[in-house]
Amino acid sequence: MRKGRRDRFRSFVALERKVLLHDEAWKSLSMKAKIFYLYLKAKYNGQNNGKIQLHYSELRDQQGFSCKSSFYGAARELQNAGWIKRTDPGGLYRNPNLYELTGQFDGMLSHD
Repeated sequence: MRKGRRDRFRSFVALERKVLLHDEAWKSLSMKAKIFYLYLKAKYNGQNNGKIQLHYSELRDQQGFSCKSSFYGAARELQNAGWIKRTDPGGLYRNPNLYELTGQFDGMLSHD
């Protein structure tokens, strides 16, 4: 693949500037919840909303996620604030949790 083509299609996670700088709902989230949201949104491809998986093992090396209770606390905080919805509860010996980005505060989502 030519260098120019590769540079043109770099992936990123979009979050509106007004949300990052001025939205009180974003500012009120803990740093753990913000990291969780950005990782979850990075897995969103425009067609998999409601079927997004995020595992503790993907975040355990991030500061503040040294134990599973931090991971689940961040998910619970985002759910309570309306940023995400858990569409399919997973658990021990079952399927993983599946999440949906609600788009309630984030205008960068294309709705399915």
